[in-house]
Amino acid sequence: MAEGPRTVLICSCDETMPLDERAVKRACRGVDVNAVHQLCRRELDMFRKTAAAGEPLTVACTQEAPLFSELAENVDIRFVNIRETAGWSKDAKAAGPKIAALIAAAAAPAAEIPFVTFNSDGVILIYGRDEAAIETASLLKDHLDVTILIRPPADIAPPRVSEFPVVKGTIRSAKGYLGAFELTVDDYAQPAPSSRSALRFGPTKDGATSHCDLILDISGGAPLFSAADLRDGYLRVDPGDPAAVMKAVLKARDLTGTFDKPRYVDFTADICVHSRSKIVGCNRCLDLCPAGAITPAGDHVEIDAHVCAGCGQCAAVCPTGAASYAMPPADALMRKLRTLLTSYREAGGRRPVILFHDDAHGMPLIDALARYGDGLPANVLPVAVNEVTQVGLETLAAAFGYGGVSVRFLLRAKPRHDVTGLHRTVALAEPILAGLGFGTGRVALIETDDPDALGEALRAIELHDGAPRPASFMPTGGKRDVMRLALRELHRAAPAPVDVVPLPAGAPFGKIEVNVEGCTLCLACVSACPTGALGDDPEQPTLRFSEDACVQCGLCKATCPEKVITLTPQLDFRAATAPARVLKQEEPFRCIRCEKPFGTKSTIERVIAKLEGKHWMFQGKAQRLDVLKMCEDCRVIAATEADFDPHGAPQRPKARTTEDYMREREERERLEKGGA
Repeated sequence: MAEGPRTVLICSCDETMPLDERAVKRACRGVDVNAVHQLCRRELDMFRKTAAAGEPLTVACTQEAPLFSELAENVDIRFVNIRETAGWSKDAKAAGPKIAALIAAAAAPAAEIPFVTFNSDGVILIYGRDEAAIETASLLKDHLDVTILIRPPADIAPPRVSEFPVVKGTIRSAKGYLGAFELTVDDYAQPAPSSRSALRFGPTKDGATSHCDLILDISGGAPLFSAADLRDGYLRVDPGDPAAVMKAVLKARDLTGTFDKPRYVDFTADICVHSRSKIVGCNRCLDLCPAGAITPAGDHVEIDAHVCAGCGQCAAVCPTGAASYAMPPADALMRKLRTLLTSYREAGGRRPVILFHDDAHGMPLIDALARYGDGLPANVLPVAVNEVTQVGLETLAAAFGYGGVSVRFLLRAKPRHDVTGLHRTVALAEPILAGLGFGTGRVALIETDDPDALGEALRAIELHDGAPRPASFMPTGGKRDVMRLALRELHRAAPAPVDVVPLPAGAPFGKIEVNVEGCTLCLACVSACPTGALGDDPEQPTLRFSEDACVQCGLCKATCPEKVITLTPQLDFRAATAPARVLKQEEPFRCIRCEKPFGTKSTIERVIAKLEGKHWMFQGKAQRLDVLKMCEDCRVIAATEADFDPHGAPQRPKARTTEDYMREREERERLEKGGA
C-alpha cells in the first residue's frame, strides 16, 4: 500500500457486517488500522481526533462521505465502499480478504484528468412541429435567447405578441456541440407579420445556416445526431411527454455560462496508422465511435474532445496507442488491479473474479443486490470504471497475469449504445487465454438490469485455478508498451505457455508473408509501413520484418503493386526479443557499362521481359535493350552515343472526329440510294 494513506478507519456499520482487522493489516502493511462500529454517529469524535492529526485517511464508508469531508476539509481522505460490495452479503464472514483488497486499492493515487471547456451564451433553437414549441419557448424566453424553428407544414396560430422569432424550415444537417452548433435548414421562410388565423410564410429557400448554443428538439422526428443523448447541448424529448419536456426545459435553463468536462481520450497523431498516401489501413476507431467524434484527417484521424462522450472504445481497440483513455490511463488502471489482486492474495483470498462495472448502472445494481439479495460473492472483486467499454486487452492480460481467474463485464440488458468494441476485446482475449492454458469462458459479459440475475450469474461462474506463478510487474508508460509488457508477463505466469497463439482477423498482432517469387523489392511497403515493422538495407536490396512492431494495419498489403503480401494475425511471444527477419534479399543489378549497383535483378529482368519485342522502341533493337541495363548516368551517355531518335516512333493513326463519322455515314447512305 505504498503511496497510500497511513491511517485506515473501517466501520461495521452498526455491527451489520463482520470485520477482519488482521486481514486488512496483512494487506495494508505499515498502516494504522482502526475498526469501529458507528463512525458517523456514536464514534464521530474518534474521527475528529484522527483527522485533526492532518495525516491522509482512508475511510471505509461512502454513505457518509459528505459528513466526513465537511469535518475534515483540509485532510486527504479516500473513501471506499466495503458495505454493499463486501460486508452485506451471505458470504460476509469470508469477505475479509476482499475488504482488505478494496481498502488497499482505494489508496492508489488518482490520475490527473484534463478538461475541455464549453462556453454558452444561452442562444437556444427550439425545433418543433406545433403549438407545443410556442408553449416551451414561453417557459424559456425570460432565461434564454429563444428562436423557434417549426417543421412544415407549420400550421400554428400567430402569437399575439412577437416575443421571440418564429420561422419555418427543416433541419437538413447539424454539427457541433454546446456553445457551437451549426445547422443547415431547407425550406426556410420568415412569417408574414399580417398573418391572421394561421401563420403565413414568405418565399422559401434551401441551405440556410443557423448558429446557436443549445438545441431543444421537440419535433418528434429523427434525431439530428447519432447517439443523440451523448451530444452536449442537444436536448431531444418526445413532444407527447409533458414531464420529459419540462425536464428538458429546466435543464436548458441551466446551460448558460462556462462548463468543463473531462478530456476522455488523449490522441497522438504521429503514431496513428489510419492511412498513408491516401490508402486507408486502419478504421477501427472510426467504425466504433457512437458519438461521431472521430473523423479522417489525412494520414491520421481527429478526435473532437468536445463531442467525445467517453465510451473509450477507440482507445480499447487502437493498435498503436495513438488513442489512449485518460480516466484513468491504462497503466493506472492496471496498477490498481495489481494492488487489488496482490492484496487479496496476501490477505488469504483465493480464486478472485474481477467484475468491471460503471457507476451509473453497475453500482445501483450492486447496491440492490446487497440490500435485498445475497450480495456479491466473497471472491468477486468489483472494479468501478467510467465506462466498461474502455477496458482493453492490456487490462485483461494484467488481470489474469496478477492472479485473476475470471473477468466479467456488467452491462445493461439493452446497452444504450453499440458495444462492439468490447465484444472484439473479449474475442481477442479468449484465444490468448485458451492458448496459454487458462481454458475457455474466462472472460464474459453479464447483460442485465436485474440484481438477482447478476448474483446468479456471478455464483454460476465455474472457478478454476489462476496463474500458478502470479506476476507482480509495475506497469508504466503508454498503452502499446504496457500491453506488450502485460502479455509477456501473462505468458510467463501462464499454466501452459506456448510460443505462438493464432488470433482472429483484425487482431493488432501478427506477421506478414511475402510471395518472394512475385516480389520485386520495390520497397513500396517499407515506405507505407507507419510503425517501422518493415525495413530495408541501404547496402543491399533487402526487405526485413520485425513482428513486434507490426499492428496488422494492412497498409503494406494495400500498397504492394505486385499484390504478394498477406497478413497472418497471431501473437508470437518471441517477437519482442527476436531480430528482424529477412523476407527477401537479392544482389543488386550492376550496370553493364560501369558496374555501378542500381535496382534489383528481378526488377530489371521483369521490365525487359515486358518491353522486349512488345514496344516499338525495343523491337529488334538489342542496343536499346542494353540501355535498360545501365545506371542513370550511363543511360544518358549511351543514348547520346547511339543517337537515339526519341521521335522515331511509327506514325500514329490520324485522329478521327465526329465530322469523319458523319461524312462516312452520308457516303454510305448515298451509295445505298444509288444502288436502289
